[in-house]
Amino acid sequence: MATEIEKKVMEAKMASITLASVDTQTKDRALEAMANALDENRDRIIEANNADLEEAERMNAEGKLSQALVDRLKVNNSKIDGMISGIRDVIKLEDPSGKTMKTLELDTGLDLYQVSCPIGLIGVIFESRPDVVPQIMSLCLKSGNATIFKGGSEALNSNRTIFDILVKAMESIEGIPKGAFQLMETREEVMDLLALDDYIDLLIPRGSNEFVKFIQDNTKISVLGHADGICHVYVDSSADMNKAYDVCFDSKVQYPAVCNAMETLLINREISEEFMPEMMKRYEKAGVELRFDEDSYAIAEKLDLKNIKKATDEDWKTEYNELILSVKIVDSIEEAISHLNNYGSHHTDAIITEDAAKRKQFIELVDSSSVMVNASTRFADGF
Repeated sequence: MATEIEKKVMEAKMASITLASVDTQTKDRALEAMANALDENRDRIIEANNADLEEAERMNAEGKLSQALVDRLKVNNSKIDGMISGIRDVIKLEDPSGKTMKTLELDTGLDLYQVSCPIGLIGVIFESRPDVVPQIMSLCLKSGNATIFKGGSEALNSNRTIFDILVKAMESIEGIPKGAFQLMETREEVMDLLALDDYIDLLIPRGSNEFVKFIQDNTKISVLGHADGICHVYVDSSADMNKAYDVCFDSKVQYPAVCNAMETLLINREISEEFMPEMMKRYEKAGVELRFDEDSYAIAEKLDLKNIKKATDEDWKTEYNELILSVKIVDSIEEAISHLNNYGSHHTDAIITEDAAKRKQFIELVDSSSVMVNASTRFADGF
């Protein structure tokens, strides 16, 4: 006899067949209904999130939940604005399904077509961040993929409320099949979900390094996920100082709890004494704990900074997810690239430079998913 979770997954699998054939106009109407529903239910969302935050703060005080997870959990009007604009950005995207990618004439009257189609049923398992629900749901709806959601228990009320609002809005549009999107809520359901490789076509875990690796190690289902977010910014000798100050500050301080926040700042030796005083004072004012290699520590000692430490080798391979930053002085762009390719997680890395040749060199040699030039690492996102 099928368990409750199997019944939900089977229902979503059946609905995925219908969803795959829904036309673009219908999907876009459903997306607009979802965006409007979020706007109309702000108070309800924030009330549910406050209940989660209250419990999360208690667990944080007891040492049972990290501050990074608490920070990711918070939903306010600004976050809701981001959810709404994200959904409307998806509406503007071209429908990826049903596109003829390639045509090949095999013989007279025999043609072969490669046509894009939905993956089928996707399972998304994530920690803490309720804004993942509208992000993933909008992208999966647009691409015609049914989805199983499993959020962290710390965001139970937020996830349930946002999911309910979005699904009701979506299913109010004629042509959208019911049951294509399902929400799992208990920790026990995760292991059951990981075992359902007969139904689920792809798993996308979003969370900490340990969390993603656990998912990868405990399922036969294909997994799409990165395990670390150790991002770097390299300030080149040709950098515009004002650009460098702004990009480096935003990359660390704007939202330190996420995977695209900078964890290590690399500074070219030629401009280190010019760049560091102003930059480090900005960081200290923002409450950033600074950890320096030997050369940068020698400069930092002269700056009357209070919250500084010497970095260890472990710091270069640590994803802090909080207001902690490792700082290292390098002699060249080659040393910077070598360091970040060795210690980084191939997520997002940035260079601040006015030199076109060095820009090209950095883009070509840095082995990362996203490479930024004179732009914050925070611009790497799911949309």
